[in-house]
Amino acid sequence: MSKTIVVYGSTTGTCESIAQTLGDQLGAEVINVSDLTANQLAEADNIVLGTSTWGAGELQDDWYDGVNVVKSANLSGKRVALFGCGDSASYSDTFCGGMKELYDAAVAAGATVVGAVPTDGYTFDDSDAVVDGQFVGLALDDVNEDDKTSERISAWLPALGF
Repeated sequence: MSKTIVVYGSTTGTCESIAQTLGDQLGAEVINVSDLTANQLAEADNIVLGTSTWGAGELQDDWYDGVNVVKSANLSGKRVALFGCGDSASYSDTFCGGMKELYDAAVAAGATVVGAVPTDGYTFDDSDAVVDGQFVGLALDDVNEDDKTSERISAWLPALGF
């Protein structure tokens, strides 16, 4: 049986709450990125990484050290999925942009990134997290579109193949 972990960084608790929901539904261990070790990444077959986006598209603060842990890991043969929390109304031009930094780190470490999501049904102006017309992971706006969060999670999880 494969091992799945969910790693998150959260300032306000939104990303943590979503990580817990994902962990519960995947039967996965949930880890605050502040506590992340290279061994935890090495022992996992499937990894879900989640961040909120701040300012002009930056990662959540705790991820700055955590992204270095991800970059330095050997993630070859591992499946990585991403989720991001953002505010599509107030930060429409950087919506969930922090996910792109996690995507770049996972790719640099040799992971197979899964779980891209079409931008259909989202209202935003721009996002670094859109590659080839799709979000690199699950984009969630639990501030303005909390009524869509559960449905988006339910549609995304089966596509991961975990």
